[in-house]
Amino acid sequence: MQATETLSQGLKREYRIVLPASELAEKLDAQIASMKDKVQIKGFRPGKVPVGHLKRVYGKSIMGDVVQEAVNAAQQKILDDNKLRLAAAPKFSFPEDKGEMEKVLEASGDLTFSLAFEVLPTFEVGSFEDIEVERLVAELPDSEVEEAIKRLVDRNRAYTAREEGAAAENGDKLTIDFVGKIGDEAFEGGTAQGVDLVLGSGSFIPGFEDQLVGAKAGEDRAVNVTFPEDYSAQNLAGKAAVFDVKVTAVAAPGEQAVDDEFAKGFGFESAEKLREGIVERLKGDYTKASREKLKRTLLDALDKRYAFDLPEELVNHEFEGIWNQLLAEQRSTGKSFEDAGTTEEAQRAEYRRIAERRVRLGLVVAEVGESAGVKVTDDEVTRGIVDQARQFPGQEKLLWEYYQKNPQALAQIRAPIFEEKVIDHILGQAKVTDKTVSKEELFKPQDDE
Repeated sequence: MQATETLSQGLKREYRIVLPASELAEKLDAQIASMKDKVQIKGFRPGKVPVGHLKRVYGKSIMGDVVQEAVNAAQQKILDDNKLRLAAAPKFSFPEDKGEMEKVLEASGDLTFSLAFEVLPTFEVGSFEDIEVERLVAELPDSEVEEAIKRLVDRNRAYTAREEGAAAENGDKLTIDFVGKIGDEAFEGGTAQGVDLVLGSGSFIPGFEDQLVGAKAGEDRAVNVTFPEDYSAQNLAGKAAVFDVKVTAVAAPGEQAVDDEFAKGFGFESAEKLREGIVERLKGDYTKASREKLKRTLLDALDKRYAFDLPEELVNHEFEGIWNQLLAEQRSTGKSFEDAGTTEEAQRAEYRRIAERRVRLGLVVAEVGESAGVKVTDDEVTRGIVDQARQFPGQEKLLWEYYQKNPQALAQIRAPIFEEKVIDHILGQAKVTDKTVSKEELFKPQDDE
């Protein structure tokens, strides 16, 4: 094999490779010899088929495999000899002349082709002892625990039908049919039957529930509302509508004591254990929010810390993924760039920046993990699959089989586990200080980058 570097620019590399016909013919002869004693051809005794006949019958098909193996071996040798790491799948360019390729398959001509690829950048990881980050923490107030218990009670409260002719009060559960109209036209998604609605729950758009207070079973009411300006369906946002509502039932809420019997319905042995479980869940939410904020702060610091060339193909792939997601969201909501007060050009530039950040941080995390010897164990992957399975009750076996048969899907389980372990490794070196903040600040949404 003869390999000549024809391009070395930034992270891009190109090589011109020549595989001599003699080498290919030698590999072909070895393949033919290995099958001579195995193949059975009518008219010949086993092991007595002439090599020349085998070449005429199987030569080209075997040569295709020989060429593929030789090309792969050439690629790997170039990477090994030059200590290069691929950033993405390489691109091969083979002769377009059919006659030339025909000679290659007949082992009478050299194979000349080009190999183009991008390599991963090299950079010094360094120490993280000089990184300083704040971990936001907030106290869980007793009032939030009480509110969570109240919501649990409300969701599981028993309702009793009110007497005939009784007017609905706040807190009552109504069963309604409705048809929503803008002008005289019913709009898509605005019609339903047998819907349960607890007055005062805020389940419907503002003003809807208020106009049903005092309604009676069997009564028809016209409910006039205006959809919020930020309503998810752009075709309805900010528009006035009228709902023709028929109340089919009115039920009053019953009393529900938070006692041991109530707790047992949720798998707890007592009301005290139920409360402890709710406190633990809420504290878990606080811990998760704190972790996410800390991780984002750390990633911001790492993004500023490292500067190196990025593989163009990786950035393009990341950009296309998030850009297509944006376009899909626009199609589902009906919103445009103009509705968001921006332009396509500005958004492309912003999403390109986000793509570059993601690729840069991904490479940093991978390099830190490799240099620190971070590993993801099979047990950790199994726990990750179990966590996924909990989201699909009754389908655990199918989900497990899916991950076992799809290495790419399994990699999607392994990747976030690896990332979290790397983050922990970095935080173990960095200076982390706690800062007490309000719940509102702790749970304040972050830009998704």
